[in-house]
Amino acid sequence: MFEESDDPAVPARAPAGAEVTAAEVARLAGVGRAAVSNWRRRHPDFPRPVGGSGTSPSFALSEVQEWLRAQGKNAEVPLRERVRRQVAAHPGGAAAALVKAGGALLVVRDRPTDWLEAAAVSDAGTARLLGPLLDQVLGARLGSARPLAPAPLEPADVPLLRGAAALAAELGARQAFEFLLGSHPDAGPRRHTPTPDGPAALMAALAGPAVRTALDPACGTGTLLRAVRGAAELYAQDSSPELAALATLRLALAGDARIRGAAADSLRADAFTGTAVDAVLCHPPSGERNWGHGELAYDPRWEYGFPARAESELAWVQHALAHLREGGTAVLLLPAAVAARRSGRRIRADLLRRGALRAVVALPAGAAPPYGVPLHLWVLRRPAPQAAPPAGLLLVDGAAAAAAPEVADRPGARWAAVHGAAEAAWSAYDRTGSVEEVPGISRLVPVIELLDEDVDLTPAHHLPPPGAGGGPAALGAVRRRLDDSLARAARLAPPPAAASAAVPAGPAARPPLTTVGELVRAGALMLHSGSAHGSRPDAGPVLTQPGDVLVPVLGAAPVRVVSPEAAGAAPGRGTALLRPDPGALDPWFLAGFLRGTANHRRASSHTSTASRLDVRRLRLPRLPLEQQQRYGIRFRALAEFEEALLLAGRLGGQLVQGLYDGLSDGTLPPD
Repeated sequence: MFEESDDPAVPARAPAGAEVTAAEVARLAGVGRAAVSNWRRRHPDFPRPVGGSGTSPSFALSEVQEWLRAQGKNAEVPLRERVRRQVAAHPGGAAAALVKAGGALLVVRDRPTDWLEAAAVSDAGTARLLGPLLDQVLGARLGSARPLAPAPLEPADVPLLRGAAALAAELGARQAFEFLLGSHPDAGPRRHTPTPDGPAALMAALAGPAVRTALDPACGTGTLLRAVRGAAELYAQDSSPELAALATLRLALAGDARIRGAAADSLRADAFTGTAVDAVLCHPPSGERNWGHGELAYDPRWEYGFPARAESELAWVQHALAHLREGGTAVLLLPAAVAARRSGRRIRADLLRRGALRAVVALPAGAAPPYGVPLHLWVLRRPAPQAAPPAGLLLVDGAAAAAAPEVADRPGARWAAVHGAAEAAWSAYDRTGSVEEVPGISRLVPVIELLDEDVDLTPAHHLPPPGAGGGPAALGAVRRRLDDSLARAARLAPPPAAASAAVPAGPAARPPLTTVGELVRAGALMLHSGSAHGSRPDAGPVLTQPGDVLVPVLGAAPVRVVSPEAAGAAPGRGTALLRPDPGALDPWFLAGFLRGTANHRRASSHTSTASRLDVRRLRLPRLPLEQQQRYGIRFRALAEFEEALLLAGRLGGQLVQGLYDGLSDGTLPPD
């Protein structure tokens, strides 16, 4: 139907000028880089380099494809990987390719019959027919002032568009674009800070259920606006034309809302002046000193005070308030320092006095980038004229909610606890104007208590923790859990290995080895690499399932097998997900051998400051499934023993800190 190449391993026609490195040639052929080096030495007809450097040459993709076909060295590459490569190899760059693919996917979704007619002819004919059709579809969904119109279509673009359409037939148009966007996190500028789906969903929930119009003035790729359900009109602006274009296409594919996008700096060149919306969601750039302080001194948006040069975040706060209708809600994701810096205390005080700032929610460490910076959610509301300001500011400590004993041992439950605590407290406060205090988690703090010399709005500074780790009764419960955990660890401790049980030395006694890369190519494993921006694509099986094996690419966290209780979450940043075929591989066998110290040393590459694991190079023995399962039983027992030790350590630390707190604050006697 889509006139793809007869060879499924490569695009039907390579875009003119596209180049590939030796590593990409290896992936095209399904071999290691050493094989490509051997081909270059042994085959005089191997394509000559057309770019790069002497140590890292690049080759014309079209020439490489022809050589691989002639030599019969193409590997079976799945459709998703093929289209991902087409985007990466596009001569205009990944962003331009994604814009063209997104436009084509809109045509596939909104005008499927017209797409089939346009795709039924030659590449040149398809490019000629799709041009005006694309203009019509984009005009209907995005209006005339589009942030970045696709460049004129060339016949060389058509294989990419056909591949995207084939992917849409497999996944759906929206999921196909999500997959491609998630596979190219560097398509936009490096300063872009993506927002993970979890915080985005919480921000949309705090904005309210009846949002019909919403704005994100620093939209990035549109994650926040995509989280708003049921909106009729969405406004997206970003200083990067590429990001603004990707966001508008993403939002157009995600639903039926009217989309209006703009590419300009929202503080210096607001594209939606005079537009008032129900909700503003924003994760603005932080720490910017060149945000327009010099030229915007008399801007009418500074209703609550002119922000200092170092307070760009408070400029974004007031920009958001300026775009709210009366009673509208803004939710901004900001560095925790904004709540306490002395240079912003006067603006914070005025936001409190006039009832514009309603809640501050502290998020647990690592909830969103920048990952090394503590983050807060600010919930603001456009006050009605003459309305009495609220009695207090709602403060929620999501970090404390994530550390609660009942969820601390279950990683998948931590963010759910943060989301639940914040949404429940805000819902009660928004509905009644008051909220029942949850010690250490949430409290309505009278405004008068906050209007001191510092106007510090950090939740942890106004939410004293429960006395003595929850009181003597709670400490007793922790002690009982610790006793049980220590007893379980003792029961699970592996017995000492007898000397006679050692495996005989020598190569004849060792089974042949294979690598993760070879198992992936053979179909015994599926490999999903962790996204660089922490946000997961909606397409494909990227949520964890029982029996998946998670392998950290960065850092020293252990390889682990996903349990049924922990399934359904997205793999963390910098984590590779391996999904073994249960008929070929035992997951515990796989995880156990991948965790070996020598294995990690062999597959790690080092820089001056970090170590990165090449998952495809990890090795394991070739064994029948029955023999794998014998190893798997032992590896699983070791994992249970380790889990018991870790739980005992956490409970012991909790007990010790609770006793320190109780003795120091007087709630526990020294005897």
